Amino acid sequence: MTASFQPAWWLPGPHLQTLWNSLGRRPPQLQRQRERLWLEDGDFLDLDWHGPHAAETPLVLVLHGLTGSSSSLYVLGLQQRLAAQGWASVALNWRGCSGEPNLLPRGYHSGVSEDLAAVIAHLRAQRPLAPLYAVGYSLGGNVLLKHLGESGADCPLQAAVAVSVPFRLDQCADRIGIGFSRVYQRHFMSEMVAYVQRKQQRFQQLREDRHLAALQRLGPLDGMRTFWDFDGRITAPLHGFADADDYYRRASSRYYLGAIRTPTLIIQAADDPFVFRHSLPESAELAPGVEFELHAHGGHAGFIDGSPRQPGYYLERRIPAWLNGRR
Repeated sequence: MTASFQPAWWLPGPHLQTLWNSLGRRPPQLQRQRERLWLEDGDFLDLDWHGPHAAETPLVLVLHGLTGSSSSLYVLGLQQRLAAQGWASVALNWRGCSGEPNLLPRGYHSGVSEDLAAVIAHLRAQRPLAPLYAVGYSLGGNVLLKHLGESGADCPLQAAVAVSVPFRLDQCADRIGIGFSRVYQRHFMSEMVAYVQRKQQRFQQLREDRHLAALQRLGPLDGMRTFWDFDGRITAPLHGFADADDYYRRASSRYYLGAIRTPTLIIQAADDPFVFRHSLPESAELAPGVEFELHAHGGHAGFIDGSPRQPGYYLERRIPAWLNGRR
């Protein structure tokens, strides 16, 4: 650990840290410009820009987590802080996460690094003179680390940060089914099933019979209580994996860490209610340019400090400062 974090005394334990952003925080108010990026397969991704638009202004791509969006409060908070530093940022909405169902049966998942690569290539073309960075939270952090490992020395990012990463997806699917974490599991299951249902409704309205049939072949959407259920019945067949085991093995970022050649900071809490302690990588697994910052507390993408009247957001101080040191 290379930086200190003192969790707020009024948010004791990992769950209050985890839940504060979604339940207790006032949304930062930002003026953003939306851009639609069309992909080669005919689908789209929505990007929300904020901050200066000068050609050489540093640009940070921000990646949200599972069932989140560019409107997740940790995304808005980081974009606000980056703008205060004089940096531009663009928040990605994974397929179907921007408030409008995407156009294909497939969606997004924890290993969808091909979509991230398309976004990075687009940003390099849009802002060729701008130093480009990326920050990913949870699922977004897993996708980011996987992409960094896959691209190695060819990665155009100047530096990257990953927060609260589910390094081993199989083990995290087990962890979230234990104790109070089952509350999060029920929430995710509800949101992910609704994500598929919204697409079914759209395909029915547009009479996209071929796409609707592809979703119907997956079977009924009821009875899915765990990530193993959903990923085995929905994620794997929709995205070319043999089964949940195959998906978890091929998409888990822990297997890609040694090949990273981009300066990278990983911020993790030992009390993350989504991640077993033994799921965290050992130092020997990390490439030389990867810094692993492990805190005893912080929950999942929480890291709240300060007082009840003036909550502090450690990640929104630490990440911009670290990136600024890599210019």
